[in-house]
Amino acid sequence: MQRVGDSLPVKWTLIVLALVLTALVLVVPLIEIVRQALAGGVGELLDNLTNTYTLSAIWLTLLIAVITVPLNVLFGTVLAWLVTRFRFLGRRLLQTLIDIPFAVSPVIAGLVYLLLYGRNGWLGQWLAGYDIQLMFAWPGMVLVTLFVTSPFVARELIPLMQAQGRQEEEAAVSLGARGAQLFYRITLPNIRSGLIYGAILTNARAMGEFGAVSVVSGMINGVTISLPLQVEQLYQDYNTVGSFVSALLLAMLAVLTLVIKGLLEWLAERRQQRHSKVAEDV
Repeated sequence: MQRVGDSLPVKWTLIVLALVLTALVLVVPLIEIVRQALAGGVGELLDNLTNTYTLSAIWLTLLIAVITVPLNVLFGTVLAWLVTRFRFLGRRLLQTLIDIPFAVSPVIAGLVYLLLYGRNGWLGQWLAGYDIQLMFAWPGMVLVTLFVTSPFVARELIPLMQAQGRQEEEAAVSLGARGAQLFYRITLPNIRSGLIYGAILTNARAMGEFGAVSVVSGMINGVTISLPLQVEQLYQDYNTVGSFVSALLLAMLAVLTLVIKGLLEWLAERRQQRHSKVAEDV
């Protein structure tokens, strides 16, 4: 019996539709970013790329990502382990709370953090007594970025760990495996793909986050402006080329992230093939 998808007209219609949508949604915008960034010539592109404010924005964007990704990988892994390997009162509530950053607007999240940790907030006043400033400084930007990116790793790992079950881990425990051995030799290899994908999503969101960080940053030139904030600021200042140069940098960072993801997956696949070959030889 022939399936609908086996029909040549249907097959080629879907292929053409997919290619057209990919071109319109992904390829054309990227080409336009490159064209606008080069509109003033290579010299103007390099000037915008190497000025003090752009370098500061690059450093701040990378700093936020470097802090956010490892913390959320750790948090997401522990949370996924907790809700998939244990039964306790409030477990379902905890799973629901994980999704709060998905449901709440980043702007609202930034405003709540500003009201809590700002100079006039009740936590901010206490921190001010110790000369600690979170809002209108990079720690506040990291804090709100941690909030908006917190579900990504956990939401990738929870379904994966639920589908895999606990049989292998229980068998390892029965054979005398300790906690660290259990995680590194059994759990981690099984969740590696989900962990990598969750980290990639976290990194992409951390580098591209605009709404929450715009509220708590104070938009101080050379101090609390990340690349997404600089794109808007330069565009509002009628520096179209400069704004598209910053946008191009963000796009390049995203592509670099995908390249690293592909490399890690390739290395993991090679390692798995090597282990399988050794097992077959034995």
